Formats: sequence, C-alpha cells, structure tokens
Amino acid sequence: MKPKLKICGMKNLENIQEISTLEPDFLGFIFWEPSKRYCNLDSLPILPKSIKKVGVFVNAYFYDILEKLKQYELNIVQLHGKESPTLCKDLKEENITVIKAFSIDDDFDFSILKHYENRIDYFLFDSKGKLPGGNGATFDWKVLEKYNGNTPFFLSGGIGLNQIDQLKDFFNTKVSKKCYAIDVNSQFETEPGIKSKNELKEFQQQLNTF
Repeated sequence: MKPKLKICGMKNLENIQEISTLEPDFLGFIFWEPSKRYCNLDSLPILPKSIKKVGVFVNAYFYDILEKLKQYELNIVQLHGKESPTLCKDLKEENITVIKAFSIDDDFDFSILKHYENRIDYFLFDSKGKLPGGNGATFDWKVLEKYNGNTPFFLSGGIGLNQIDQLKDFFNTKVSKKCYAIDVNSQFETEPGIKSKNELKEFQQQLNTF
C-alpha cells in the first residue's frame, strides 16, 4: 500500500486553494502562534471531501483544541508538544482522531511510546530540532527499527524531492509497513507557509510509484 501524503504548515488562503487541487490526503494547519506558519485565518476554504484537515497544536489546553476543531471544522488533531497520555485519551473520548508527534534522534527512548498506545490513532516521527517542527532536517530513519509498537505512524522531518531515493529504500524495510503517511512541509516552500504546487505535484507522482 502506497503511503498517504500530508502537506503541513498551510496558512495562505490562495495557496491553500491552489495546493488543494492536488488532493493530498491531509492538509495541516498550525495553531501555535510562535510558528512562522501560524494559521490565523478566520476560517478555512471549502476543500475536496477527500482531504482531511489536520490541526497542529503545541501544549494547548483541551478546551482550546475543541474550540479550534469547531471553528475550522478539523478532522484530526496533531499534538506536537509535551502533551500527556491523559490529554490524548480525553480527546479520543470525544471521538477525535489523534496524532501524537515525537522528535526523534539517535538516542530516542522508544519505550515512552507505550504510554500512548491505545490512546492515539497515529504517531508522527519528526526530526529533533530547536522548534517543535519545521526544522527542515531529516533524521536517520534506521533508528525506527527500534520501534516495535503496533500504532501506525507518519514519517516527517525535512522530507523533499532530494529524499525520493532514500524513501524508496526505506519502503523496502520491515518497519516501513507501519508507515501510514509521509508528512512534508518546509522543503516545498517558496517562503514560510507558501508551498510550490509544481514541486509537490512531482513529489506526489513519485510517491504514487512506491
């Protein structure tokens, strides 16, 4: 099964509409004010129903998340901070699809993920950097061989057209069977929050050959 595609860090109305014509599986909108990709639109444009809208939050309060879910008619919540397993469970009990992100480096302790199993729908594995996301760097995917959980994951962190060959190799590995989607962001930008449709289209076409 070919991986799904998530395009994250959308914030410009016209660019959202342009990129939505590619019909990626997910579009991500960041609701963390310090981010250069912070989405401060009053509402999102009408998108094709095939696209799931993902709200990205960093250490937000439960009711603030619910408020944004309603305002923007989001389908999925992505938690990109130090959110507790309890918060994840509380959101799941509201029938919300939850992605929990973790910043990965060579020394990451995968045992902490056990506390989140059955309380989320997906993990997201991103590169460890100064910011919660959008650092533009990849991590060594071989470290994911230490992941022995059952929860499917999104692969993130500096992925662009230059990583196509690496991705093809990765999808020949055992752990890739748990990789549900590829998450892209900064490598396809002309400026923070503005994505190149042509480059994303090329990446999407390559991904469809996997």
